[in-house]
Amino acid sequence: MERFTIYNPTKLHFGAGVVDNLGKSAAACGKKILLVYGKGSVIKYGYYEQVLKQLKSAGLEIVEYGGIKPNPVIEDVRKATELGRKENIEAIVALGGGSVIDSAKIMALAIASGYDGWDIMNHKEKPASSLPLICVLTLAATGTEMNGAAVVQSHDTGKKIGYVTDLAFPVESFLDPTFTVSVPKNYTAYGIVDLIAHALEAYFGEGEPPVIDQITFDIIKDAIQWGPKLINDLDNVELRANIMLDATLALNGLTRYGKKNGDWAVHGLGHEISLLFDTAHGATLSIGYIAWLQLQKDRIPERIIKLGKNVFGVDTVDDTIAELRKFFTSINSPVQLSEAGIGKDQRQKIIDQVHKNGVSGMHHSLSEKDRETIVDLMF
Repeated sequence: MERFTIYNPTKLHFGAGVVDNLGKSAAACGKKILLVYGKGSVIKYGYYEQVLKQLKSAGLEIVEYGGIKPNPVIEDVRKATELGRKENIEAIVALGGGSVIDSAKIMALAIASGYDGWDIMNHKEKPASSLPLICVLTLAATGTEMNGAAVVQSHDTGKKIGYVTDLAFPVESFLDPTFTVSVPKNYTAYGIVDLIAHALEAYFGEGEPPVIDQITFDIIKDAIQWGPKLINDLDNVELRANIMLDATLALNGLTRYGKKNGDWAVHGLGHEISLLFDTAHGATLSIGYIAWLQLQKDRIPERIIKLGKNVFGVDTVDDTIAELRKFFTSINSPVQLSEAGIGKDQRQKIIDQVHKNGVSGMHHSLSEKDRETIVDLMF
C-alpha cells in the first residue's frame, strides 16, 4: 500500500428537499452572490427558480452568469470573472453539472486572485485564495461537487486540461436527486460511463490496496446494477439517487486511499476528442476505455482479470473487455468513434492532436506508437 494523504472539506447535503437549506448556507459565505448556470434546462425545469427563491429569501444580492456550455470554455470563465470583479462578488453558487461547477471553480480562483483563469489552469500563476463556492448539482457524473479538480478547454490553444488544488473544493454541495430527473437518456448514460471511468482511472493507478480495490469494484457494480434500470425509468428518483451517490463516491478521494495516483490516460484521450469534435465527455470515455484496455491486455493482464472476476464474474482479459463493452452498449454509449459520428477520415487529425498534447497516463505511460494504436482501436 502506498503512502497517502486525504483532504476533503466539502460539506455534502444529499437527498430530496436539501436545497431548502441553500439560502442559509449561501448567506454564511457572503452577501453578494454570483449565480452561475448552463444553457436553459435549469430554467425550463424549475431548478433555477427554486435556487433563486432560496437566495432571495436569505436577503442576498444576486448577479447572474448563464450559458455555460457542456464542454466548458475559458472564454466564459473570463467573462464571468470580469463580471464578478466588477460587481465585487463575495461568493459563487453554481447550479448545474460538471461543466458549470468546474467553470465556477476557476472563476472563484480568478476573481479572488486577480489572475487570468487560463494562466491558473496552466500553472503560470498560483492563487493563494478562492471565493467560497456552493454547488447545486443537476447531473450525476463527474464528482466535481466533492473534489478540488476542474476541467476547462481553450480552442485558441487547442487544449482541454485539468487543474487540481485544495482551494477549489466547494464549501458546500447540495445533491437533490429530483434535480436530475430531467436529464435525458443519452446524458444520463454518459454520466454513468463517466463515474465508472473515474473508478477505473483510480483502479489502474499506482498502488493496489485490497480494501480500496473492493470498494472501487462495488461502486462500478452498483452503477452497472442500477444504470440500465434508470435508463428505462428516467423519472425514478430512487434510481437517480443511487447513481448520484455512486458518482460522488467515485471521485471524492475514496478510491485513491492507499494509492500513489490514478492513471487518467483515457480521460486525456477523451478530452482531445471532445476538443476536436465537441463530443460529449462520457461518450469519449466509453470509446476510449475499450481501446485502452485492448492496448494494455498483454501488459497488465492480472489487473484486468481481477477487475473482470470481481465486477463481471469472468476469468479472462478478453471476457472482461467484452463485458465492459456489452455494458456500455446496453446503455447506448458509443464504443467506437464511428458510433459518435467520427469517421476514419479524421484519423490523422486525432493522431496529430494527441501527439501535440502528449497524452499519456500517470502510471501507464503511452508512447507515440501507443497513441496511434489506441486511435486505430477506437475506430
